[in-house]
Amino acid sequence: MTGKREAPDESVWGKSRGLDPGLPPYPLIRHLLDAAAMALHLWDVYLSENQRVRIAEGMGLAGELERARAVVGLCAGLHDIGKLSGFQFCSWHGSQYLSAELGGDRMKMSAERFGHDVVGLQSAKEVLVDLGFAADEDLRVAERLAEVIGGHHGRFHRAEDGVAPTFLGGATWTRQRVAHAAVVHEVLGTPEAPGVFKASAAVLVTGMVILADWLVSQEDYLRERQRGLEPGLADHFKRSQQDAPRLLAEAGLARVGLQRKEFADAYGIRGEPNPLQRSVMDELREAVGEGPRGGIFLVTAAPGDGKSETALEAERVLSEAFGTQGYAFLLPTMATSDQMHGRVVKALLRQSGEDAGVTLVHSMAWLNSAYVDEDLDTQSVLTCDGDEVGERSRRAEADMRPQRWLRGPKRPLLAQFAVGTIDQALMAVLPVRHNALRLLALSGKTFIVDEAHAYEPYMQVLLGRLVNWLGAYGVPVVLLSATLPASVSDRLIKEYLQGTGHKTRALSRRTFPAPYPGWLYVDGESGQATQISPAHQREQARARGMELGVVVEPVIHGSDGGTRVRLAVIERLLRPVSEGEGGTALVVCNTVGDAQETYLSLRERFDERSHEQGGSVQLLHARFPGDVREARTREVTEGLGRTGPRPLRRIVVATQVVEQSLDLDADIVISDLAPLSLLLQRAGRCWRHENHWARYGYPDGRSRPAWAIAPRLVVLDPIADGGKTPQQWGEVYSEHLLAATSRTLAGIEDGTISIPGDVQGLVEAVHGDNEDFDWNNPGGSEVKAWTAHKGKEMAERSMAGLLAVPRARSVSALHDLHDLPGEEDEWEVSTRLGADSVRLLCAYVQEDGRVTLDLEGEQLLPLAATDGKMPVSSVREVMRRIIPIRADWLKEVDPDSFAPPESWTEHPMLGELRVLHQPVQGGSAQAVKVGSKTLRLDKDCGLVRR
Repeated sequence: MTGKREAPDESVWGKSRGLDPGLPPYPLIRHLLDAAAMALHLWDVYLSENQRVRIAEGMGLAGELERARAVVGLCAGLHDIGKLSGFQFCSWHGSQYLSAELGGDRMKMSAERFGHDVVGLQSAKEVLVDLGFAADEDLRVAERLAEVIGGHHGRFHRAEDGVAPTFLGGATWTRQRVAHAAVVHEVLGTPEAPGVFKASAAVLVTGMVILADWLVSQEDYLRERQRGLEPGLADHFKRSQQDAPRLLAEAGLARVGLQRKEFADAYGIRGEPNPLQRSVMDELREAVGEGPRGGIFLVTAAPGDGKSETALEAERVLSEAFGTQGYAFLLPTMATSDQMHGRVVKALLRQSGEDAGVTLVHSMAWLNSAYVDEDLDTQSVLTCDGDEVGERSRRAEADMRPQRWLRGPKRPLLAQFAVGTIDQALMAVLPVRHNALRLLALSGKTFIVDEAHAYEPYMQVLLGRLVNWLGAYGVPVVLLSATLPASVSDRLIKEYLQGTGHKTRALSRRTFPAPYPGWLYVDGESGQATQISPAHQREQARARGMELGVVVEPVIHGSDGGTRVRLAVIERLLRPVSEGEGGTALVVCNTVGDAQETYLSLRERFDERSHEQGGSVQLLHARFPGDVREARTREVTEGLGRTGPRPLRRIVVATQVVEQSLDLDADIVISDLAPLSLLLQRAGRCWRHENHWARYGYPDGRSRPAWAIAPRLVVLDPIADGGKTPQQWGEVYSEHLLAATSRTLAGIEDGTISIPGDVQGLVEAVHGDNEDFDWNNPGGSEVKAWTAHKGKEMAERSMAGLLAVPRARSVSALHDLHDLPGEEDEWEVSTRLGADSVRLLCAYVQEDGRVTLDLEGEQLLPLAATDGKMPVSSVREVMRRIIPIRADWLKEVDPDSFAPPESWTEHPMLGELRVLHQPVQGGSAQAVKVGSKTLRLDKDCGLVRR
């Protein structure tokens, strides 16, 4: 295969640790061929047509996809070329098999240590020149390939990062690097260097190299190949090509086609699509036209108007037009993404998507009951990242990274259909490891963001940066919102268009007003904007119109306020539900503590039975163990859902988890004061299904109670009449937004909001770029609140701008994507400013000293084997009990007091947990002092912090 060139020395090892110690280690040349074969298969099967086109264009090979494919294969086939160095001596077992000619250099080559990824960055250009791949005029392309090779462990390095010449070895080692590369080059058909290699395309290729490397580095597969090596390298490469489809399928990453169904059949919805949905089906295809570079699609409509199904109908059109396959459906919270996951799964199954790789992508997703134990199984991926250093802790962490992607909580992002929280996608534009892999995962799908209004300025900037990169890749983007300020939608659209190549100066002279209700489509190539037709918009407004009664109740938090005490007001408002005909009510609180207190008060007043005992008062918030939260969310959505059965009486006390994407219908909604856009979201749970039920009949044939004559939102306003924001609300919401909302509500004529007609105007009045304040009163509290709000907003935007990677067209060297000091792993950079979270397991210390998972003391805390492995059933038993909490709750405590068992530290899922050890006395769990507060898991109320 190699002609007159020196043959590769197969004593040079590529994989050693974790394999059969009785056999020679796995040869480097064979691992390189495995990776090249897998990269070709990923190009053929895993990549979308859009991704293939973008990579080829980025290489100056538009219309020459086969040439681009071969270059991608070469990048993967050379990814570990840096192991032909002093790396060979980091393993005693591996190095003892080296030939005498190479093994004799041990002393001088192992005096210093460098990462083999950095060695690859430094040596690849010289290798490519020796191959004849890169002539003098192609050196920039060779340098870019070297950057890709150097980034295959998820982090790009500076080209200036030096490697000691002694670590590279002498002439023999140089010849072997060329010999290994020549074999790979020739099996790929001796590809020629492309004319250019743009940074955005190189990022995607790096993601492919990482994924290919991991798939062929799985321990079971390597052991299988190690035991039966083919006699020749050509036969080995053929076998690797034959194995690639199986490895991809076993990882759950194979692609499936759908049999598209009609609207009602696809979504299981009775009746015809509403006017908004029908307009997408009738008009979007023509609006999209033949533009080759994607587009951004904004849907604006009131809560309950079927925006999710509208987005999925748009995805059909956009994916077909722009060559994406599958979609990422991203939401603000775990609870909303859990529910959306169920809806997406059903839609895919109705369209023959049984084998579709649909998975949850939020950080706790895999403990969702939709996953079977096999999904939680782990298999070692032997990366050799960290082997050079020899530090066991760093090497263990490096080994866990790919496990989390291929068998752990991060795999979903790579799947064809992903549903989850926006955080996981935003990591793609932060300087963390594997951001290139995230961009690869997202750039092949249509990108859908629900509740686009629900993100603070920090996250809006990150979302804008991600939209910019997706624009550069020609990925269709869909944004959904009921209450999105025009200034925010305008910024996001312009970020996308900058990514597709439009100039900032030209965009600054344009605005992109969106109709409400309706949709706006902006073409990535031309920048042309198309709106829903006026006829369809009017029809949607008529069909979904509602007059929402708004009542403001001034309240006082605490016990000293007579009839205005908040809990007394709530009890008075709920008396019709608890008496007579009954009915359903939703009480939305701003904090978990308020929700727990409200629930206990209402339970004592109306129904002594707890939620678990089937009481009429229920509690839902995010601070329950995962399995309890999932069960309670399901129970609440079934009780207040569209299909019923509908309970005779039901009072649901909840936090913000119900204000977005949960499909609930209550006869009355009572809410703490919140920014107006969020109040409108909460109000969207009032009479949500009235039009549907009026047409097709109420669940169980029972209509609303007589007292519920119209939809009504009651706002509990503590700052009305000169009051103050409750201390326990802290900084949950901006004081300026609360005050502006309070003033706006007080000014509503006749106490009625016309939906959808009044919505956008109200949103702009509170959340728009409005600076009309009385500067003649500089010391006024309103001006101070506004100044603090704007200052915080500017600070958040600035912080996000500093942390985020550059815009796609501004990247010069790939190291720009990791241009922060240190080793940034994902937990070191947050997507939610000031809200880093950790996962807490509430364990119980029994009176006899045993540590158990349950209060009763029947399930011992499981321990892992010496290799860090644990039966998947035990992993699930632990992880289903996890509660996400703010990391700063634990900042004042000794980390060791919350550390997991030592045997968990090398497990990819259990190693990062924190454990709260609750003493059990007399059959009851006692609170644990944590800093200035205490924590205790209450079976009925969830995690209580006081």
